[in-house]
This record gives sequence, structure tokens and C-alpha cells, in this order.
Amino acid sequence: MQKPLIAVLIAGAFLSQGAYAADLLQVYQQALANDAVYASARAALAAGREKTTQGRAALLPTIGLDGSVVRNDSESTPWNVGTISPGGSIISRGNTEYSSNTHTLTLQQPLFRWANWQTYQLSKLQQAQAEAQFAQAQQDLITRVSQAYFDVLAAQDTLELNRAQKSATTEQLASAKRNFEVGTQTITDTHEAQAAYDLVVAQEFAAINDLENRKSALQAIIGTEPGVLAPLKPGVVLATPEPAVIDPWVSSAQTQNYGVVSAQLAYEASKREIQRQRAGHYPTLDLVANARRTSNSGQINNLSGNSLNKAIGVQYSVPLFSGFAVTSRVREAIALEEKSRNDLETTRRNAAQVARQAFLGVNSGLAQVRALQAAEVSSTSALDSNKLGYQVGVRINIDVLNAQRQLYLTRRDLSRARYDTIMNGLRLQAAAGSLQESDLLPVNALLAK
Repeated sequence: MQKPLIAVLIAGAFLSQGAYAADLLQVYQQALANDAVYASARAALAAGREKTTQGRAALLPTIGLDGSVVRNDSESTPWNVGTISPGGSIISRGNTEYSSNTHTLTLQQPLFRWANWQTYQLSKLQQAQAEAQFAQAQQDLITRVSQAYFDVLAAQDTLELNRAQKSATTEQLASAKRNFEVGTQTITDTHEAQAAYDLVVAQEFAAINDLENRKSALQAIIGTEPGVLAPLKPGVVLATPEPAVIDPWVSSAQTQNYGVVSAQLAYEASKREIQRQRAGHYPTLDLVANARRTSNSGQINNLSGNSLNKAIGVQYSVPLFSGFAVTSRVREAIALEEKSRNDLETTRRNAAQVARQAFLGVNSGLAQVRALQAAEVSSTSALDSNKLGYQVGVRINIDVLNAQRQLYLTRRDLSRARYDTIMNGLRLQAAAGSLQESDLLPVNALLAK
């Protein structure tokens, strides 16, 4: 699928300017232009589209032109000079020098070649399989880009929450030190705050490293270092899958999933291959026509000249025995057909399983998002209460630190649940064989430009 150059240029302009946040569609446009996996699939499609032309060629006539130019120079000892031949001429021998030019134009049209017909039918299946594999590669690109995009956002959220927790822990550590200096708290509170601060610092380094790794994974797809990415809008509401029951999704995955379609075509091709190999026992019949022109120049018993010969007819061949090679190849093709049938069943079951997992993931994710949103509100209230209790002396320092940790963990889990739910929605559509570039539009609408 070729994209307009202007779309790629616009995407590159957005990614190159730090003042603008690139959204998912712009990143996807860059992936279309630069992803090596997708480019490889596009080249494989171009090669696969030549299969039908090659298969049809075996049914069409072949025309060939052969030629030769020969220079002859021979010398012989004469017989009895003056001997009269039966025709009345005098037979003599001596030097013979002449040139012979021969040109032959040959046409051969298959009339009955069962193997060629099966090869042509097989080539159509191979081209269709290449189309299905490319469609699968397009869907894979959508999911790979989306996953890498949201992985970067998730890593950024983790780092931002970690730094917010670090700032809060720093304030709590400073408060514990002040209270210890004035004698209102023990050294234990200071040590607890210090331990919490050190842990957050260590987590910050891990979060920075994880963010760089996520950016590197996205860069491997789009070919350039990603700039600022558009995040999800605050309080975004995620949609439920339509239809809202699992059976239609599973049924679609078992029949329309591109992996299943490709495996089905491979199975049909294996059945054609059996017929093609059995054709080794069948006779062949061809129409053959040729025209041969021979030109002689020089001394050939005092004769020289040209000749033209034309011929047309049919040519047949009947195989009788080939050392059991044909029979062996037929048995091999039958075994491979059985393998393809089982591969198709495996692919169909895997597609159904992926559809079930994605559907359950979407619904579970939506429930988790709602639960974590409520937990965020509760954790915020708990933190405020613990801070107030700490100030009036009914809560200790560790209570505040635990409440802070719980709040930031809840916010981190909430952001990840949102990203996972979106990705499960895309995987569900891919499993059902319906994922297209246009399906990125509603996802892109969830981002803050």
C-alpha cells in the first residue's frame, strides 16, 4: 500500500519539531515509509504477483529461432579418374570448400499437458497467498507501531510518576529531619524517609533506562529517533468492542483471519501439487511446427544453392517407467497435503484463541480502568488524610510514605491498564481479520494533540 509522499513529509516535519507532539497516525506514516519488515513484505508481494504470469506461460506457445554457420574444407583422393557413374556423370574427387548457413524457426503449442495446467492453477493460489501474507504484514505493522507508541507513553508516565514521588519523598525526608532536630520525632522516622528516598532514586534510574529502550524499539520501526509523542487525553473514556459478545469475533477469526486465509490457500495448493505430481504418469501432446532454411555457398561438386523445408504436426510422449520416481513424489505430495491440513487447523485454533484472549482483555481492561480510577480517588484521599494526621501527630512518617507509594502505584497501573485495553482492542480486530489503517482514527482521537 503506497502512501502519498506529502503525508510522509508532514509526518517527518512533525516529528522533527520539538514544539509539536506527533500523534499515532503520523508515527504510522513514518513506519510505512521506513520500516524494513514492511518493505520486505511489499517486495515479497511484488514477487508473488509474478506467479500467475509464470504459471500461464506453460500453457502458451513457445517460439524459438536456432541457427548455425559452418565452414567446410575437405580433401579426398580421387578414384579412378574418368569412371562413369550410373547416372552417366564422371565421378572425381578433390578439394571441397563451402559454407553452410542454417536457420530453423520452431513453434510448439501444448495441447495436453496436465502438469502445466495444474502449475497454472497452483500459481493463482500462490499469488493469492502472497496477497494474504501482505495483508497480514499490514496488520502487524499497525499493531507493532501502536504497541511501540504506547510503550513509550507508558515508560514516560512511569518516569513522571516516579519523579513526582521522588519530589514528595524529598519533602517528607526534609520534614522528618526538621522534626528530629526539634525533638518532636525520633531518628527512626528520618531513616525511614531516607530509605524511601533512596528506593525512589533507584527506581528513577530504572525508569530512565526503560524509557530509552522503548524509544529505541520505536526508532527501529520508524527509522528515526522519535520526538515528543502525543499522550492520552485526561480522563479519556474507552469504548467497548462491537459486537459486545465473543462468538462473532471468534467465528470471524476462524474464517477471515489473514493467517488462516494464508494457511487455507497453502492447503489448497498442496492438493493441487498432488495432481501436478500425478501428471507424471500421463501422456503429453503438443502441436509442433518448424521452418528450416539452409544456404550453401562455395564449391560442392560444382553445385550450390538454398533450400527451405516446412513441417507441421503433432508430437506425443507416453511415460512408461521412471524408476518409481513419480510414485514417490506423489506419496510425498500426499504427506505434505496432510501436513498443510493440520497446519491450517492449528492456525485456525490459534486465531480463535487470540481473539478470545483479546476480547476478554478488552473487557477486563475496561473493568480494571474503572476500578483503578476509583482507587486513585481513594488513594488521594488516604494520602491527604495521612498528611493531616502526620501534622497533628496521630500518624507517623511511614504512614505518609506508604500512602504516597500507593497513590503513585495506582496511577501507574491506571495508565498501563488504559494502554493495554487499547492494544487489546486492536489485537481483537487483527485476529478477526478486520484491522485497517482507518481503525487508527478513533484511537488517534483519544490523544491530546
